Amino acid sequence: MARSQTTLMEAREAAHPEMTVSEIAQLTGSEAFQSLDALVGAIYDGALSTPPWKEAMGMVQERLSAEHVTLMLRPPSPESSGVMINTGETTQQATESYATRFSSIDPFVRLDEGQVVTAEEMVGKEWLNSTVYTEYLKPLGIRHLLGADLYTKDGVECRLRITRTEDDKVFTEEDKDFVRFLLPHLKRAIQLHTKLDLLETERQLFAGTINRMLLGIISYDEQGNIIETNEEARRILGEKDGIWLARDALRLDRVKEERELHRIIRRACSGEGQETSPAMVDAIAITRPSGRATLGVLVKTVPAGKYSEGKYRPAAVVYLRDPEANAAQPSHELVRRLFGLTRMEATLALLLTEGLTLDEAAEEMNVRRNTARTHLRSIFCKTGVTRQTMLVRLLLNSVIRLG
Repeated sequence: MARSQTTLMEAREAAHPEMTVSEIAQLTGSEAFQSLDALVGAIYDGALSTPPWKEAMGMVQERLSAEHVTLMLRPPSPESSGVMINTGETTQQATESYATRFSSIDPFVRLDEGQVVTAEEMVGKEWLNSTVYTEYLKPLGIRHLLGADLYTKDGVECRLRITRTEDDKVFTEEDKDFVRFLLPHLKRAIQLHTKLDLLETERQLFAGTINRMLLGIISYDEQGNIIETNEEARRILGEKDGIWLARDALRLDRVKEERELHRIIRRACSGEGQETSPAMVDAIAITRPSGRATLGVLVKTVPAGKYSEGKYRPAAVVYLRDPEANAAQPSHELVRRLFGLTRMEATLALLLTEGLTLDEAAEEMNVRRNTARTHLRSIFCKTGVTRQTMLVRLLLNSVIRLG
């Protein structure tokens, strides 16, 4: 307790405008100040950690001599068990018990922004008679409970709960001051985490869509080093049919093609001319010794953002496309729902998009040619096209490949 109080007092003094440089240096070099600085740093680092804020909450637990510290990033609800970061000795059963039963009847919730209070201050004397205390906390040996809630403009609600046992001292005003000092930092870190989580969700969504479209991607930094390859790129390179990866560099069977590809990549990574002209785009076809169709390769500069920094951001990207790759068969149900087709009509339509003729599709479906032609006329009527090529183009340009 005394240690946290001293730290906060010193931190306040650090902001005093009349302090000399030597006095500030002496303060910042103190063990108490460095300890507090480490905790604040852990709070911001927690936005990038997995699980987030585990280390920071452990430091809070130690500083307050707490039994547990729990950060509810998403409080439990009837629709979800929530997301909770716990320190101290906890059991899965206790966590699930709170999420499934006691969270819905917990009166110690929805605290005012920035308010740091004990359960008894918030609820009153009836807290010790509440079901949450008598049936949940007391059997776990918990007597003292301190809490604070955070709310962001993005609709995030987080709860910070700190506990002590029957044998521990009650939470003091100094303890509350310590938590109040941390709350603004924790809120900013949570807002950063929310934005990063949104970006990561979008990245995974788009990456999955790109893989579904069978488009290989290799990203490079401005030094010409490969940063990342996606699933389809790894498949193509793994076949070693005309192009492969060796010692973190693309190698090609044909020397002339390899030299040209490397020249294009170097030019794209350098960002040559991008300040005065649109991003560089170039392409090359790669011959495959197996005799399969040539691989299409497109190289493009990735323009730097206005405030981009660092040498290891993506500076160029290489797209690979295998024209003979077999995409996953779209769901018949999606085709039926999108175009209002029957099961037989959906099967025929998908076979035609794979390049089969009407006769070949009829044989594959084990029906007569006239039956297949009848289905095709019905498909034309439902989709509004008049030719088989138009139907294939309609299906290939639709959303069914993303399903």
